[in-house]
Amino acid sequence: MNEVLRTAMSRTGETCESLAGKIGVDPKTVSRWLSRGRVPHPRNRAAVATILSEDPAQLWPDRRRDATWFRPWREIEAEALALRSFQPLVIPGLLQTPEYARVVLTEAGLVRRSDVPNHVNGRMARRAILAREEPPSLTAVVDEFALRRPVGGAAVMRAQLNYLVNTAAALPNVRIHVVPTAAGAYAGLNGAFVLADLPGSRVMAYLDTPLAGEVVDDSDRVTDVLHAWESCRGEALPHRQSIELIRELAEAWN
Repeated sequence: MNEVLRTAMSRTGETCESLAGKIGVDPKTVSRWLSRGRVPHPRNRAAVATILSEDPAQLWPDRRRDATWFRPWREIEAEALALRSFQPLVIPGLLQTPEYARVVLTEAGLVRRSDVPNHVNGRMARRAILAREEPPSLTAVVDEFALRRPVGGAAVMRAQLNYLVNTAAALPNVRIHVVPTAAGAYAGLNGAFVLADLPGSRVMAYLDTPLAGEVVDDSDRVTDVLHAWESCRGEALPHRQSIELIRELAEAWN
């Protein structure tokens, strides 16, 4: 429980319903914010802090020191029947090699350097869902620029792209699509996201932000993400053509 938020709401007489009405979100969303580790979108954090006359940093401490903000999505990810991931800047987390993940986590600055090994191990552990007995399907759409960006240097990139081709794409439940640079401007330029199809026909989304991630379950916002997905997927190459492109780029990293 986020006791600081709960106490501030009690002090000001705000309920989940009243706070949700003032911000324009579902009361269930506010209820989830009361759980430790559930972090609202930056604009919602600012709105809540203003209404409660609190410092946002007091309500939600620095997530570089406490990465519990990702735990709710990790649980959703493990429950998902299908995952649809779009990444314009880096390889999706579920498809990263340890070396690539280490560079991304170190250089992004979201976690302390001393915590990077634990986060790399955690990211590698997440990959296990793709090879379990009843795995979710994963459709990953990646911008070609992410395959050309020299994260960690040529050796790291060559190993990463070879992993995509020889290991990840070899799984029957994994499909990888590349948006070629020739696509120009498209909806994916707005940022990375993941959609999770859950039991009971539920769909939830995860949005990347510069500081943390946001779990989205509001139906209108999820619909917006679904529209963005259709746009990104429509710009991407077919799976086999994408794999051939990734293989060519892997050979170019020498």
